[in-house]
Amino acid sequence: MPGAAGLKQAVRPCSIAIAGCGPAGLAAALLLHGDGHAVTLFDRFDAPRPVGSGLLLQPTGLAVLDRLGLAGAAAARGARVDRLVGEANGRVVLDVWYKALKGEHFGVGIHRAGLFTVLHDAVLARGIEIRTGCPVEGSERDGTRRRLRCAGGTTQAFDLVVDALGARSPLVPAGRGLAYGALWASVGWQPGFDPHALQQRYRRASVMAGVLPVGSIPGSDGAQAALFWSMRADRLDAWRDAGIEAWKREVAALWPATAPLLDQITSPDQLSFARYAHRTLRRPVEPALIHLGDAWHSTSPQLGQGANMALLDAWALAKALRAANTVEAGLARTVALRRGHIRLYQAMSALLTPVYQSDGRVVPFVRDRVMGPMSRLWPVPRLQAATVSGLIGRPLERLGLG
Repeated sequence: MPGAAGLKQAVRPCSIAIAGCGPAGLAAALLLHGDGHAVTLFDRFDAPRPVGSGLLLQPTGLAVLDRLGLAGAAAARGARVDRLVGEANGRVVLDVWYKALKGEHFGVGIHRAGLFTVLHDAVLARGIEIRTGCPVEGSERDGTRRRLRCAGGTTQAFDLVVDALGARSPLVPAGRGLAYGALWASVGWQPGFDPHALQQRYRRASVMAGVLPVGSIPGSDGAQAALFWSMRADRLDAWRDAGIEAWKREVAALWPATAPLLDQITSPDQLSFARYAHRTLRRPVEPALIHLGDAWHSTSPQLGQGANMALLDAWALAKALRAANTVEAGLARTVALRRGHIRLYQAMSALLTPVYQSDGRVVPFVRDRVMGPMSRLWPVPRLQAATVSGLIGRPLERLGLG
């Protein structure tokens, strides 16, 4: 455990409440506990569990997991990804290789349950307290400290509250809901797909299917894949009314190779619908409170940065508190360390989302005829790889993770 061993910590050990047991919350708990703080995690479920399907760990997120001593465990549960490729009408319109970057870089496709298990097991092994069955409804100041307000009452006062409750955190204003979300399902891996690539198929920008290798899932045998399907949120009821077989025919018509994956889906209950919102808090810090991850900055998943940005936020918080004289100064330093990178990727995500999830026709028409050829021209391959990797803006160097 990297913690603060051998480091002189400026801020005295604090009592810290972390709301949420997602990647941001669990990673923050491990880092802050390792630095000598008294950490308590709060989770709404009776037993903490992940929500969602697959995600892609980028070099940024892997760098944080490496400092936690957990990168190897995550890689073992997931699947190495070397390439992102997208096709429309038989034409390659997206082709990103991590090898375009200097050094050894790759992604790791992993089910959220796999990443959760790696982090949660480490939290349990270190004896960090988790209070379950505590749905957080708000927070309130208590002098220089802060309490969490849960469904069952108010907690004791903490020196710091960390909001890691995600895009729909009750501690922040609601974000601007995006029109498109996605259906996700976990299925057994099948031959015919590249085991080291995130593959996608498009029809304009309104229809997208994807297959991501995610390695093993706790409780399942063999390699798994995450199958996802982009869809407008306001069409979800119509999708349910049409029935699962009508949807499977639509997916197979776009991408016939998915038939063996679709055969494993026999009920709508096997699919979950993810809704997305775009928001960046202008002030992610309040007295004795900081918002991390999607609670601070949420967006569409087009650049695949969500969990990775959350892990970077957790690292930045721990790093800033080590060097600060007060909690307040540490929170201000956290924001300073992360603000530029967050602004950059929020802007890029807002720009690129209509290219892959929108009702427009002109933008995808240009995409299909320009982006593919351009992806083979220098220096575009390297720029695309750096963007997908989360490395634009040199966040690792800024955070001492380079």
